[in-house]
This record gives sequence, C-alpha cells and structure tokens, in this order.
Amino acid sequence: MLTVDTTVVVRLVTNDDPKQAKKAAALLSSREVCVPLTVLLETEWVLRYAYRLKPETIAKSLRGLLGLPNVSVPQPLQLHRALQLYEQGLDFADALHMTTSGETSGFKTFDEALLERAQAAGVRSVALL
Repeated sequence: MLTVDTTVVVRLVTNDDPKQAKKAAALLSSREVCVPLTVLLETEWVLRYAYRLKPETIAKSLRGLLGLPNVSVPQPLQLHRALQLYEQGLDFADALHMTTSGETSGFKTFDEALLERAQAAGVRSVALL
C-alpha cells in the first residue's frame, strides 16, 4: 500500500493540471492507497482557500475519493461522521478533532462560534472552557 500527499488528491479533484490529474487517477485505480487524515485536512483547506470551493462541493469531492475501491483512510467511521458535521456547518478541522478524539468525556473550546455550530448540528459534548 502506498500513501499519497495532498498534491495528488488536489490534482485529482481539481484537474487543474490534466497531466498530473491523469497520473493521480491512474495511481488510485491501480494500487492500494492510503490517504491520511492529515492529508484530507490539508486538502479541505487548499480547496476552500486556494480554489474557493464551497463546503458542499468539497465534501462531495472527498466522499468521491473515499468511495474509490483502492482508497483507504484511518478511522473511516469517524471521518464519515466528520464529513456529516462539516456538511451541517462545522469547520472540517473542528469536526475531525471531535470525531477522531476517541472515547473522551467532552470537547472544550474558547471558540463560541464552534459551540454554536456544534449545538446546531446536535453535538452536545462541546462546551466552553
């Protein structure tokens, strides 16, 4: 199994460099590939800030990537939940932090906007410090 970095995922999603996008697609269709959570986190940031894509477009693109038969990710159930929370208005990084923290008794923050978004999405474990 190989691991890919953010550039491979971004090329595949954006096709902004057709030659590299074709290589990325060929790799992902021919080999078992792991995409680390950190790569997905960075990919979301790049797609949002550099490419100005909307969260719903980003979530759809990430779900498409994760649906490829040769692609695996660590903590797939937690990642799926993070994408759900992202689609409900949470920042992707915050959603990943919450869902991949394991069995904890809560999530503390100074970020009032995060608390409001989490409550709106039905996450009750977030509290202000």
